[in-house]
Amino acid sequence: MANRRPRPILWLLLIVIVLALVGQAVPLYTDWLWFQEVGYVGVFVTILTLRGWLFLGVGLGTFLFLSLNLTFAARTARPDVLWELEDQLGLPSRVVLEPLIRRLLLPVLAVISFFSGVSASGSWETVLEYFNRTPFDTTDPLFSRDLSFYVFTLPFWRLLYGWAMLLLVATIGLSLALYVLQRSLVLTARGPRLAAGARAHLLALGAAFLGLKAWGFWLDRFDLLYSSRGVVFGASYTDVNASLPVLGILVVLALLCAAACLFQVWRPGWRFLVAGLVVLGAVWVGGLGLYPAFLQRFRVTPNELVAERPYIVHNIRMTRKAYGLDRIEEKDFPAEENLTAAALERNNPTIKNIRLWDHRPLLTTFGQLQEIRTYYKFTDVDNDRYLIDGEYRQIMLSPRELSYRHLPSRIWINERLTYTHGYGVIVGPVNRISPEGLPEFFVKDIPPVSSGFLKVTRPEIYYGEISNDYVFVRTKSQELDYPAGDQNVYTRYAGRGGIPVGSFLTKLAVAIRFGEIKIVLSDDLTGESRIMIHREVAKRVRQIAPFLRFDRDPYLVVTDDGRLVWMIDGYTASDRYPYSQPVRDLGNYIRNSVKATVDAYHGTVTFYLADPTDPVIRTYARAFPGLFKPLGEMPADLQRHIRYPEDLFSIQAKMYATYHMEEPQVFYNKEDLWAIPRRTVEGRDREMEPYYTIMRLPGEKKEEFILLTLFNPSRRDNMIAWLAARTDPPNYGRLIVYNFPKAKLVYGPRQIDARIDQDPTISQQLSLWNQRGSTTIRGSLLAIPLDQSLIYVQPLYLAASEQGALPELRRVFVSYGNQIAMEPTLEQSLQRIFGGRARIGDAVGRPAAGVAPGPPGDAGLQGLVRRAWEAWSRAQDALRRGDWSGYGEEQRRLEQTLRELRDRSR
Repeated sequence: MANRRPRPILWLLLIVIVLALVGQAVPLYTDWLWFQEVGYVGVFVTILTLRGWLFLGVGLGTFLFLSLNLTFAARTARPDVLWELEDQLGLPSRVVLEPLIRRLLLPVLAVISFFSGVSASGSWETVLEYFNRTPFDTTDPLFSRDLSFYVFTLPFWRLLYGWAMLLLVATIGLSLALYVLQRSLVLTARGPRLAAGARAHLLALGAAFLGLKAWGFWLDRFDLLYSSRGVVFGASYTDVNASLPVLGILVVLALLCAAACLFQVWRPGWRFLVAGLVVLGAVWVGGLGLYPAFLQRFRVTPNELVAERPYIVHNIRMTRKAYGLDRIEEKDFPAEENLTAAALERNNPTIKNIRLWDHRPLLTTFGQLQEIRTYYKFTDVDNDRYLIDGEYRQIMLSPRELSYRHLPSRIWINERLTYTHGYGVIVGPVNRISPEGLPEFFVKDIPPVSSGFLKVTRPEIYYGEISNDYVFVRTKSQELDYPAGDQNVYTRYAGRGGIPVGSFLTKLAVAIRFGEIKIVLSDDLTGESRIMIHREVAKRVRQIAPFLRFDRDPYLVVTDDGRLVWMIDGYTASDRYPYSQPVRDLGNYIRNSVKATVDAYHGTVTFYLADPTDPVIRTYARAFPGLFKPLGEMPADLQRHIRYPEDLFSIQAKMYATYHMEEPQVFYNKEDLWAIPRRTVEGRDREMEPYYTIMRLPGEKKEEFILLTLFNPSRRDNMIAWLAARTDPPNYGRLIVYNFPKAKLVYGPRQIDARIDQDPTISQQLSLWNQRGSTTIRGSLLAIPLDQSLIYVQPLYLAASEQGALPELRRVFVSYGNQIAMEPTLEQSLQRIFGGRARIGDAVGRPAAGVAPGPPGDAGLQGLVRRAWEAWSRAQDALRRGDWSGYGEEQRRLEQTLRELRDRSR
């Protein structure tokens, strides 16, 4: 017997599959090692198992279904041999094609099934959510189904429908191709000729297709809840009264057409099927295209508000619930203008924590003063609060991270073995300024030196915001700890982070994964060496919990024992919440359900359940037992630094600008539409960002950490309201909106900017600075509520025009009512407006905003000085108003006070 020649196509297919499996095996193996390191192997196994079952199930199901149908098609009774002579396509003879079909059929089906399985495995989240779904205990207003049906069940059914439809279409297409090649379907001069067996098979597949399409029409009914046809998102009048009943009719018609297919299997001809398909197509096009457009044009548009009113109500109610806007408490804020020096004294902790440093100039200053080496960078400044010497203080904190792009020599040993971590943090008060106009520090330098702040005992930052893809620790190579003058201090990592790479197999796997042969060949790696991967904080938590969204701004916390721990907020989101208005790149439902922490030294990751009422996070908690810990188990020194997330707050504020209107007619006419104020920043028109501050809310007894934003009426610049998110326990997460009287003008941020620019004294001074080789930088404009009044505070920085100049805080603007002051310090600006002495010195006895303490003197002498200052301030205010009589009166008082001072000094 002659030796059979090998089948090159099968060998090629086998090689491709082996290479694909090997290519996947290496990342899987290293990921498994990494999940062992972080202690979440259960999450890895659960996801991998589910993806594996989906791959096998869908791949095997696809292979069996296709092979059964195509094998049947290939073995169908042969047609009349004369048909081949009448074929108009000019295909090769069946004698040539049939052996080729038998040889290619199995490989083609295997490839299709393989990629079907791979594609299906990517939908593991939808399947996981379906089998672990939890109820919302809220129903939709149209079908009265629990919302879990739309968030968890409907996406799963849609997924099954999509898989089945794709499989059927592929089967019909391949079967048709096979029948054409085998001459069971022939195009002749007398028309197409179809063999009996092929006809029965194709009709059966057609019946299955139409039956499946009937299910698709039934599912389409629920998708009307996400319609954008009407004036609001969700099912509108036309959707409910036109599209919904037509879809029900299409379900019946599709089933009747499926039955006609089966009927035609035993009855010759095509009359019943063609008639059914014509009716189905006509109803489909007319019922879902023409009829809804006709109804919209002639029934809805002439009286749109009346027709759409119930659906506007549904949209408002569901959107408010989806974004948590229904929890916002409304209060009135009179914006009175009776604030006095005594009121400032009562609100001293609030004034003391007004932020005078903007993060943009502050990062530049930090970089010039504290980077120490070119490879250290400050990339972000975080606002937080700490108890310092028994006083609640707002601080600004920035980690000193290692930037690999700025290494003096980017060779492999430097990037992977020597320079492994950042070092230390910069901590400073938000309101303390040196006499030179520069920030003061609670923590600074390398090693960190603390003054009145927690001592940083573990300053190394192996896990941060700008880490590279991998480094090795515990190697023979010296690992830089920190620079000390002309020398370097070296260290050996003693933490729990990293994957052991003692075995050759692990080294080989890591080398393949990162495409670096030096990992295998290096003599610096020992049996104790470890590789650290996924060192970027956001990527690290996302790798463990890919089903969550995470905040774009992780922030660093100094614990009571001096460790550095990153905190990052996690969100659950969905785009399947009925009637809820969607937000681009998000969906239409969001909850801040998770608080995650990452130890900057050990890399330990912990997830805490922040909102156990969220059905989505409860679903994931069921799917991954042990992944989330109760929030109460978070260490107390971390709980004190939980913040209301800025990303979520910004989304809620933008939605509330529209959805504070609950009356349908007001909403429809946009009579009370709000907007986030806009300002010109660095030459660009931008929305104001929310900001953190420590303040005492109206009616409360003590100060607390607040996230705050402002509202303008749409297309107007005056203020209409402000929204506060409470961050401290026991009120964490409570949102309160304070509405200004609509009959009263309250200046908005853009108007305050304009009034500052229009002040002749201020404008002259700014122009003078800008003409002397310097650049003025306007900081963030902060609205600070005090009692029932509102003041604006804005710092002004001065920087030399040359590159590398340090921005220095030189003036502070304060605006209250119709008064504006620009003085070297916040204290002086407040005194200028309110008189008296605003005591805003900080907790450690240094003056705020760089005011050097005056020498001790007689109390009566100090009183005269204060009287002189107040008289001069009032005279300047009168001069701005053009009140010449008032100006003369204050000048006389100033003269009298100065005479008394002269007499006292003799």
